[in-house]
Amino acid sequence: MPTHPWLDPLVRLIDAGGPVLVVIAVVAMLLFSVGLERWWFFRFHYRPARAELMRRWVERPDHQSWSARTLREVWVTELIRRLRGPLPWLKLLVVICPLLGLLGTVTGMITVFDSLSMADSNQARAMADGVARATLPTLTGMAVSVVGLLFITRLEHIIRREDQRLHDRLARAAEDAHA
Repeated sequence: MPTHPWLDPLVRLIDAGGPVLVVIAVVAMLLFSVGLERWWFFRFHYRPARAELMRRWVERPDHQSWSARTLREVWVTELIRRLRGPLPWLKLLVVICPLLGLLGTVTGMITVFDSLSMADSNQARAMADGVARATLPTLTGMAVSVVGLLFITRLEHIIRREDQRLHDRLARAAEDAHA
């Protein structure tokens, strides 16, 4: 089977890390795809929805009654819920990565012991290959998990900030409408 020269490093990496490394790569692609989707949503859907909510609130004649404040809270909660939507899935993907790395460690160590039991000579080389195969998925799983945690922390910060800003802007708009 002819391979392209640009695929050779990828093939060597998969050979070195085993099939678990491929699964971690798929999870990483899912994680970063959801991250890209959240950026797209915030940029092109959330901001216009926030402006529409502000417009609807300003156009309301009543801003002070209990029902008006409740309606405002429902609108804000719904908009923030849409922003927060895939956060549980992101957290799940981040938790899965180290577990997959651990699975890679176990399968790599099984490979080490299997090759040691079959090899009569050159046991040090077989053991070194197996240890490398065991540590690569672990390292990759942890690295993807750390980057995912950084992304989740940033997203949660943005959600908290937007929630507070939205409440402040709507309260200010109500005060300006009555002034």
